[in-house]
Amino acid sequence: MSAAIEAKFRLDYRDFSLDVDLELPGRGVTALFGHSGSGKTTCLRCFAGLERPSRARLQVNGETWQDSERGLFLPPHKRAIGYVFQDANLFEHLSVRRNLAYGMKRVPTREHRVALDQACELLGIGHLLERMPRHLSGGERQRVGIARALLTSPRLLLMDEPLASLDVKRKTEILPYLERLHDELDIPILYVSHSPDEVARLADHLVLLEGGRVLASGAVGETLARTDLPTSMLEDAGVVIDGRVLGHDSAYGLLDLGLPGGNERIRLAHAALPEGKALRIKVQARDVSLSLDRPEHSSILNRLPASVVEMVATDNPAHLLVRLEVSGNPLLARITRYSADQLGLREGQGLWAQIKSVAVLA
Repeated sequence: MSAAIEAKFRLDYRDFSLDVDLELPGRGVTALFGHSGSGKTTCLRCFAGLERPSRARLQVNGETWQDSERGLFLPPHKRAIGYVFQDANLFEHLSVRRNLAYGMKRVPTREHRVALDQACELLGIGHLLERMPRHLSGGERQRVGIARALLTSPRLLLMDEPLASLDVKRKTEILPYLERLHDELDIPILYVSHSPDEVARLADHLVLLEGGRVLASGAVGETLARTDLPTSMLEDAGVVIDGRVLGHDSAYGLLDLGLPGGNERIRLAHAALPEGKALRIKVQARDVSLSLDRPEHSSILNRLPASVVEMVATDNPAHLLVRLEVSGNPLLARITRYSADQLGLREGQGLWAQIKSVAVLA
């Protein structure tokens, strides 16, 4: 079976049209990202069969769910999907256990791919089974909602801004559980979000939508580093790097992370992790400074040899966005045009990129 998702949708409303042609990985997390009104949720509803485009083709890991040319349309209840909304939509009169049992009843026992115990362990909800929904926090409700979707044994999990209704504390609480879904389940996930930090932390593949059209679709690291896309102009623009743990300095609480493609490493403030463990970090462009000489006697611990790939004007006339390369890894730096002129920056130039350890996000 081919591990890929192919989707073509053309849907016209009076004041909006969706026209997308996508080839997505059949595993991992694909983020549908864009501003409000860009078509993210409409696109997700097309995958679910809740919208019926005039022209459409949808194939999920070798199974054709929709093909308008052949008159094929698999209705929503026959598509092997799990759908997680902004609100958990739990049955208020049923306990957590019975809410989960409802999800399991949707599929024959022989087709169960996720067991109740597995879902409870993945989402950390085993101790909540006998509670009623009214006694759950927002984060707990959403974790139960995700578990219920998993227990339908989906071949595709759709998540429509599942953290949008949560405060910062609850989002921080639930993100590690979403990472576990990514790491431990072989179910492709389409994840709608307008949060760059969520995308950077969870996604493998990024689809950037604007006005119902696809501006870009590609690996998240490569796509976030592109300077020709609106994402590079956001205040919290940055790149993601998938490194590997080299060690931990317990005296100072610093994690040593090796970067792919060379011998460079980054130190960040982080709890100890097993040596060799993969870890994704995000480095924001505003947290990167540049120097022509290797800085000495500085509080900035990360000083990396880099080369200038390109320089791009931003929507702020005082700023400049510099794309760098460090051992083959992209890095963005947002600096003033004044600093660029003082340093005499030019494409191909070698210099030093500096990143505060406390500014690296993981």
